[in-house]
Amino acid sequence: MQQPAAVTPMAFVRCIALAFERRGMDPAPALAAAQITPAQLQEADARITALQMEAVSAAAMQALDDEALGWFSRRLPWGSYGMLCRASTGAATLGLALKRWCRHHRLLTEDVLLRLEVLDDTARLSITEQRDFGPLREFCLVTLLRYVHGYACWAVDSRIPLLEASFPFPAPPHAAAYDHMFPGPVRFGADAAGFSFDARYLALPLRRDEAALNAMLKRALPLTVRQYRRDRLLAQRVRERLRQQPGATADEVAAALFLSTRSLHRQLQEESTTLQALKDAVRRDIAVEQLLRSNRPIKQIAQAAGFDNEKSFTRAFKGWTGESPAALRQRSKLSG
Repeated sequence: MQQPAAVTPMAFVRCIALAFERRGMDPAPALAAAQITPAQLQEADARITALQMEAVSAAAMQALDDEALGWFSRRLPWGSYGMLCRASTGAATLGLALKRWCRHHRLLTEDVLLRLEVLDDTARLSITEQRDFGPLREFCLVTLLRYVHGYACWAVDSRIPLLEASFPFPAPPHAAAYDHMFPGPVRFGADAAGFSFDARYLALPLRRDEAALNAMLKRALPLTVRQYRRDRLLAQRVRERLRQQPGATADEVAAALFLSTRSLHRQLQEESTTLQALKDAVRRDIAVEQLLRSNRPIKQIAQAAGFDNEKSFTRAFKGWTGESPAALRQRSKLSG
């Protein structure tokens, strides 16, 4: 059986240990719950697994009675973020749920302000810092963003790909770990912490009821590390990519969407479609549109639809429509 990869930086565990020290408490029991030795804690480049991070975080939150793990000027007692989930989950759409989350988070603390903004087709959730977090800054900002992103994915039961995650500090020594925590482009040295994503996800309805919420809250921490396999807008995003590049290969489409080629095929299969089916539909639409609305030569239309030559285009077009491109154009002129 393959062991889970150890990718979470030990630097975050050292932040947890610091929270204990500031309270005059011993972090040893929490470290032991995750099988982390004092020697490992001091290793600069050490990594732990997601399960270890879940174990040490849960033990620390309960021992400190602080779900913020020492970040804020006052403790957030156990159950604070569960209350935030309950207040948000009753919303009709993800957009309303995230607006509630941002608004209600101020009831927990004003040390940070969360804001959801939409500009054109991009949504951005950002964090404004209201105090100096010192050595806990990175851990605080990273975890808060993962909390919100994890909740959002869970609420709509969908992977929500990030267009970008940004952080207002230089790249840390463990910057490579961000590829696992925030799949997609990561930018350091930004003005503020935040992440952006396709605004269409905001219109998705929430798919969780009270029973699902209660079950999730019994073990909520995995939401901050789990990457949902299903993306409810994936087929639409693939179609849009193919409109831009009809002849794109599976590798090229996957790379543009920050997926592996294997994941792309698997997720499309879960949506009851295939990349070839989407490619055929996009190519057909491009071809029909240009045949009916332009006087471009068929050879040029074939190229616009992603074909290397007119012969292969004509053969494919007959398979899609039952007639040749020239016949469709002629019939359209006669009926017009």
